[in-house]
Amino acid sequence: MRTATCERNTQETKITVSVNLDGQGIYDVSTGIGFLDHMMEQLSRHSLIDIKIRATGDTHIDFHHTVEDVGIILGQAMKQAMGDLRGITRYGNAIIPMDETCSRVSVDISGRPFLVWRVDFSRDKLGEMDTELFQEWFRAFAFGAGITLHVENMYGVNNHHIIESSYKALARAMRQALEIDPRKADAIPSTKGVLGDKSDLI
Repeated sequence: MRTATCERNTQETKITVSVNLDGQGIYDVSTGIGFLDHMMEQLSRHSLIDIKIRATGDTHIDFHHTVEDVGIILGQAMKQAMGDLRGITRYGNAIIPMDETCSRVSVDISGRPFLVWRVDFSRDKLGEMDTELFQEWFRAFAFGAGITLHVENMYGVNNHHIIESSYKALARAMRQALEIDPRKADAIPSTKGVLGDKSDLI
């Protein structure tokens, strides 16, 4: 089983994350930020990755540190659980509709962290969460996990639908990319024969 538990303890946040990449989409999430909890639950459910998160942070200041650090440590836990990446499909793509909205996410589990973010909001907040923090979460997750991540809302009006469809698309793209390819289950999906540090990559 591809599992990992990671912690991050700073003067701003204290976070513990456990993941099972070969799970059933079971989640147990508490970050102190309701909307972030909702998105982490969607990510777990639709990726079939079991996710447990316990986070406390300086939310009396704002949500920035907690949101960013949850992204970092969740990404790091997934990276640790992936191991040497042997046998993975590596690439994943998903287009997810939600009522009037449609979002697309593409993933390369490569060790080359990068985020392309093409998502705009017409409101500053969803619930108590600043909408600008969603980009911070996706960037932190991409760099924590060591993945190339492209997120695009192709169209939509409702801000809740825009971000929820983005997380669901991430979930489905990660599920696809993490699947073991039965034709190459013993191989690293790279012509170099290794994935990991950026210096080692194609």
